[in-house]
Amino acid sequence: MPEGHTVHRTANQFNELFAHQPLEVVSPQGRFTDSARLISGHDLVSARAIGKQMFLLFDNDLTLRIHLGIYGKWNYHKRDNADSGFPDPVGQVRARFSNHTAAADLRGPTVCEVITKDEVKLVEQRLGPDPLNPNPKNREAERFIGRVLKSKTAIGLQLMNQDVIAGIGNVYRAEILFRAGISPHTPGNTIPAEQLQAIWDDSVKLLKVGVATGVMITRDELFKKRPKKADRYFTYKREGLPCRVCGTNISIELLATRKLYWCAGCQS
Repeated sequence: MPEGHTVHRTANQFNELFAHQPLEVVSPQGRFTDSARLISGHDLVSARAIGKQMFLLFDNDLTLRIHLGIYGKWNYHKRDNADSGFPDPVGQVRARFSNHTAAADLRGPTVCEVITKDEVKLVEQRLGPDPLNPNPKNREAERFIGRVLKSKTAIGLQLMNQDVIAGIGNVYRAEILFRAGISPHTPGNTIPAEQLQAIWDDSVKLLKVGVATGVMITRDELFKKRPKKADRYFTYKREGLPCRVCGTNISIELLATRKLYWCAGCQS
């Protein structure tokens, strides 16, 4: 499942390709045909992301909410010239978005629905704060801290809860907690507010690197490089290997059916 930085990159790409232009929306698969008619031909006002969800606002005040889930993905096409067409859709394309220069095919999303302004607000109220979105007067960080402190649930579970913080997935969860030196099993309500603020700040830092580079890199010394995947992380998918800091073998376990990677030495 894509983590938050990927969805923000997709929103940025949609704005570059389609914003402030009429957008044709069709459903080659057929499952989205009726909803596509509600927005097709209208100008795309803006694309934005909150965590793992993308919102496409159209000039008729309707919004398309998209959540890729585990299996969703995008494919893009560009016209070489005005006379060339786009390739025919291949496979189960839920929706194709196109203008005179580019097209984007959406496959396998968990959510693809047209909603009203009021329905958008309800989704926004439910979702936790997104480290990549504006944080005026630290209010979004405070909202994150408040939600964590209300629950005894382990911090390793809370960081994966999109109602607590939006955009963090399994990779960032493991790496952020390692960088903070906090055990994933620590009850959220026992973590000092200043440590939670540091977790928030580090989430902002790492997700911005992900947006800029297109990949998840969590080792500071590699931010400006293009490291191999095996070198990008401290703990993620390094089970049984020595910790890069203390030498303790990295642990793996299942926490709420998801693989959890952590260092018992550094995160005691």
